[in-house]
Amino acid sequence: MSAETTPSSQPDAPQPVEATRIDPKLLELLVCPLTKETLEYDAARQELISRRAKLAYPIRDGIPIMLPEEARQLTD
Repeated sequence: MSAETTPSSQPDAPQPVEATRIDPKLLELLVCPLTKETLEYDAARQELISRRAKLAYPIRDGIPIMLPEEARQLTD
């Protein structure tokens, strides 16, 4: 008899990326491409916020999308 294995029982199976975290060192390095100022991390919305440019850059699959045309306009 052979034991059946499922993908979830394999020890080498890749784990899903946790979408609610960003590497703090990466956050220190990233700046707004328009203003060159630091960004704030919004974990709930998965965005990097540039207050001066009034833009929210999305984070998709753990990757910050630092393109102004992809950013959401912030309204005050």
